[in-house]
Amino acid sequence: MDVVLLQRRFSEYLTSLFNEGFLDEQFKQLQELQDENSPDFVFEVVTLFFEDSERLLNELAKALVQPSVDFQKVDAHVHQLKGSSSSIGAGRVKDVCIHFRNFCEEQNIEGCLRCMQQIKHEYSLVKNKLENLFRLEQQIIQAGG
Repeated sequence: MDVVLLQRRFSEYLTSLFNEGFLDEQFKQLQELQDENSPDFVFEVVTLFFEDSERLLNELAKALVQPSVDFQKVDAHVHQLKGSSSSIGAGRVKDVCIHFRNFCEEQNIEGCLRCMQQIKHEYSLVKNKLENLFRLEQQIIQAGG
C-alpha cells in the first residue's frame, strides 16, 4: 500500500481517537518524547500500561467479590489505574476511574461493580484501538515511511 495513503489513514485514525475521547493531550505529549534515539518509546510505555492495567483489573475483580469488600484497597487499585491511564492519555478509562473512586468513598458496592464493568469495557476498547494504531504505524514503516 502507498506510504502516503497509510500515513493519511494513520493520521485520520489518530484524530478519531482524540475526537471520540479515547485519547487526550497527554498522549500527544508522549508522542513528543519519542525521537530517533527512542523510536519505540510510545509503544513501550503503552505496553507497560497494558501490563499494569491487566494486573490492576485482576486485583480489582478479586477485591470486589470478597464477602467483606475493603473499599480502601479497591480505591487504591482504582487510584493506580487512574494514574496510569492518565499518564498515557487514556481519557475515557481515567474518567470512569474518577466515578469509581467516588463510589469507593461512599462504599457503594453496586456503583463499584457497575464501574468495574465500565472500566473493563473502556480498557478493552482503548487497548484494541491502540493496538490498531501501532499496527498502522508498523505498516507505514514496512512500506518505507
